[in-house]
Amino acid sequence: METYLRLMFLKFRYRLGYESLCREVSDSITWRRFCRIPLEGSVPHPTTLMKLTTRCGAAAVEGLNEALLAKAAAAKLLRTNRVRVDTTVVPSNVAYPTDSGLLAKAIRRIAATERRIQAAGGATRTRVRDRSRSAGKRAHAIGAKLRMRSAAGKDEARAAVRRVTGELADLAETAARDAERVLVNAKRALRRARAKAKEQQGNDDRDAAAGRRRGRLARAVDDLSDLVDATRQIAAQTRQRLSGVTPNGATRRVSLHDPDTRPIAKGPLGKPVEFGHKAQLADNEDGVVLDYNVEQGNPADAPQLSPAVERITRRTGRAPRVVTADRGYGEQKVDETLRELGVRTVVIPRKGRPGKARQAEEHRPAFRRTIKWRTGIEGRISTIKRGYGWDRTRIDGTAGARIWAGHGVLAHNLVKISALAA
Repeated sequence: METYLRLMFLKFRYRLGYESLCREVSDSITWRRFCRIPLEGSVPHPTTLMKLTTRCGAAAVEGLNEALLAKAAAAKLLRTNRVRVDTTVVPSNVAYPTDSGLLAKAIRRIAATERRIQAAGGATRTRVRDRSRSAGKRAHAIGAKLRMRSAAGKDEARAAVRRVTGELADLAETAARDAERVLVNAKRALRRARAKAKEQQGNDDRDAAAGRRRGRLARAVDDLSDLVDATRQIAAQTRQRLSGVTPNGATRRVSLHDPDTRPIAKGPLGKPVEFGHKAQLADNEDGVVLDYNVEQGNPADAPQLSPAVERITRRTGRAPRVVTADRGYGEQKVDETLRELGVRTVVIPRKGRPGKARQAEEHRPAFRRTIKWRTGIEGRISTIKRGYGWDRTRIDGTAGARIWAGHGVLAHNLVKISALAA
């Protein structure tokens, strides 16, 4: 486990993939010594690191961050005079989603998964039709229509795109219906294979080969079942959009492989809408991340602040003296809750148009100096995104995003706290 943790630190510190990490450690005596791997020893395989990362889960990474901050607090290296908080988006590993693109991709993946099922011995006599070519033609037709530049052709192109998108939705629903028939026969074949395996147990080699084949079939059946559900949901969203109704962003499906990804509008000019998970970050004057959390969708900022301050107080043994955040947290209830938790000064601009007394409070020099210091957390977020993997999570799901973000914070804090202890 010590070797695994040191390897993961190198991975997030130097932004390496699993394969390149193992390759670099194998070729470097210094990195071998750091990871406690003897010269004659073998470096763990990349797939071993991947499996350990997902199986340990988010709770293990959170525990590691808790232990690191507790050790730093015991050594009196954590300052909590001033704490600043902000939210950002941790993008998922998905391409920019469009209705037509998702439908075409779903049709291709349904055909590929059905071939996997038949190759593993399930539904071998069921007729399977590959509609990938038809879906590809329609997706290319949409791209061609969107490239029309004439003003007169824009209305025509818009109508053609809507028509072709409707045809893609029809194709996807037809492919999903055919896939359900394949699923019924594949599950029947899987039950028969399991029953046969219980009856015939003797030849170890034959049993092992049959077991691997059953495993491939079971995985393909599960994948196709999830894919059919996702395809139906995306087709329903497309029908809703074609009827002139915008789907609800809190439940909208924007990825076939990551069901937890949601569209999040944070307002940057370059990225008005991002697709991933919302994360909150709190750091101190030394740049040490005192608290973080990753949530699905786009929850409100204000309710997340008090729990973060409670966690910081529990870790360090004392409440922060000053807490500052942007206007998204600016509610009177938030100020009152923080003062009940022991925070002496709350520096958060209020939402809307404040009264004269509040305006006078926000124009005080001390208030304005603290607000200027708060903007530094934008740089902290940028550093963690550029240097520690928060620019895109490579593990699917909300739990995967928490694992990925936790490892990034752990590597960042190890660097910062080591520099403070030196």
